Amino acid sequence: MVIDAWSRIARRPLDAIAVLAAVGASSIVIVNAMFLQSGVHPMPAFETTLKFADGRSDPLKPIPKPALTGGPAHPATPSIALPPEKPASLALRSDPIADLIGPSARIAAAQRALSEYGYGQVKASGNLDDATTTAIEKFEREHNLPITGRISERLMSELATMIGHPVE
Repeated sequence: MVIDAWSRIARRPLDAIAVLAAVGASSIVIVNAMFLQSGVHPMPAFETTLKFADGRSDPLKPIPKPALTGGPAHPATPSIALPPEKPASLALRSDPIADLIGPSARIAAAQRALSEYGYGQVKASGNLDDATTTAIEKFEREHNLPITGRISERLMSELATMIGHPVE
């Protein structure tokens, strides 16, 4: 049996080297993964109980949702409190990411068109503010569009049709 293995290796030494290299590389990967990594593994091989950062051990147990008012629903969950002077519908319209990005030329062009054609006192600031949203909703209502209060391709197309040239 050993003589048969040596005769095969002698006939095809390149294949034997490739098999040995594959076995060696696989062994190194397994030893590295099992014994040489420090810290907590994302998928431990031998641990049967998972522990989550919020103290749960059951992955099917729902994560507690943050409360809109009052104290937190869970000690690790912060509460979200809305200012008392703003209703919830206005709080959903704030877009802090858009505020960081800055004014948009497309929004400013739509604001100019809406203002020129009597859809409200809209300042062409390039930011989607409450006055712009109200003007867009009024325009959408009058032109039988779905009322979204947002800049869309359909809104821009309808504005361009109304003013007779592309909105720029």
